[in-house]
Amino acid sequence: MLSKYPAVLESDAHAAVEFFRAHGFSDEQITTLTMKRPSLYMYNADKIFKPKLVFFKSLGLSDLEIAQLLSSEPYILSRSLEKQIIPCVQELKRVFGTDVNFLKVIKACYLILESNMVHMLQPNIDTLKSHGVPQSLVLKLFFIRPMSLLICSNRFSEIVSEVMKLGFDPNYLSFVLAIRSMALNSTTLWEQKVKAFRSFGLSEDEICSAFKRQPLCMTHSEKKIKKMMGFFVNKLKMKPSMISKSPNLLQYSLEKRIIPRCSVLQVLMLKGLIKDNIGILYMVAMAEKEFMVKFVSKYQNEVPDVVRAHQGKIEFQGLPIAMKM
Repeated sequence: MLSKYPAVLESDAHAAVEFFRAHGFSDEQITTLTMKRPSLYMYNADKIFKPKLVFFKSLGLSDLEIAQLLSSEPYILSRSLEKQIIPCVQELKRVFGTDVNFLKVIKACYLILESNMVHMLQPNIDTLKSHGVPQSLVLKLFFIRPMSLLICSNRFSEIVSEVMKLGFDPNYLSFVLAIRSMALNSTTLWEQKVKAFRSFGLSEDEICSAFKRQPLCMTHSEKKIKKMMGFFVNKLKMKPSMISKSPNLLQYSLEKRIIPRCSVLQVLMLKGLIKDNIGILYMVAMAEKEFMVKFVSKYQNEVPDVVRAHQGKIEFQGLPIAMKM
C-alpha cells in the first residue's frame, strides 16, 4: 500500500482506524477498506465520513450492513454526500418505488452508490415494462444480476428484442434470465460459446432449444461448456442431443456433484447392486440428503467403497451399464 500511496505516511492513520473501529468495523474490514482506498487515511474522518455513516443509518441500514457496504465499495466514502450520494439515493427510490425495494436494491448491489450508472436504470426499466415485464420480474432481474440493468440503453433494447424474437414470455422468470445471460456476453463471447456447443455436434436449433429450456446455460465459460459436454458425451456416452434437451445438467458442479455421484453408481453397478433404470438427470438433481440415503448409507456396510467414491477418492472410469435420461 505504501509503495503505491506513500502520502499515507504523512496522515493520522491511527485516528482513521479508531474512527472505523468506533463505528463497528472489524479490523479485517478496515484492512480491506484501506487497502482498496489508501487515500481514506488522508481525510478528516469526523468531517467527511461521519455524515455519510449517519445518512446510511437514516436509510435503515444497520451498523453491520454499513460496514459491509463500505468495506466492499470504499470509493463511496470519497464521493460527495450532497452532490452524488443523496441524488443517487433519491433516484433509486423513485425508480424502485418503496423503501423496502430500495433497501433490497442497495444490499444487492452496493456498487450502484459508487457510480453514476443509476441514470441507466430508468430507460432500461422502461424498456422492460414496454414489453410487458411486470415490476416483480424487473426487481428479480436486478437482484439476480444488477449489472444486467446497468448497461447502455441501446444495447439493452437490442437484447430485449432478441429475447422476444426467441419466443420467451415476458411474464415468466425465464425471460429475465435470458436477458441476464445475454447481457453477460459480448457478441464475440456468445459466438465462442455457441461454437463450443457446435463442436459436439449440436445444431443451431438444438443450441437455441437448450437456451430456451435453461437460459443460464449460456452464463458458463467456454472452457466449462467444453469440459461438461466432454464428460457427458465421452464418459457417460450420452448423445449431445440428450443434453440439449436437459440443459439443467450443465448447472451442476462437475467436480463436487456429478463425478462423485457417478463414481458411487460405478461402484454399485460393478457389484450388481443397482441396474440401469436410474435416470442421469434424476440422479444428478436429487437432493444431497436423498442421494446419501439411497446410494451411500444404504450400501456402505456391504460396500465400503461407496463412501470413498462419494468423497472423490475413487477415480471415475465410466459406467458399466448405459443409463437412461
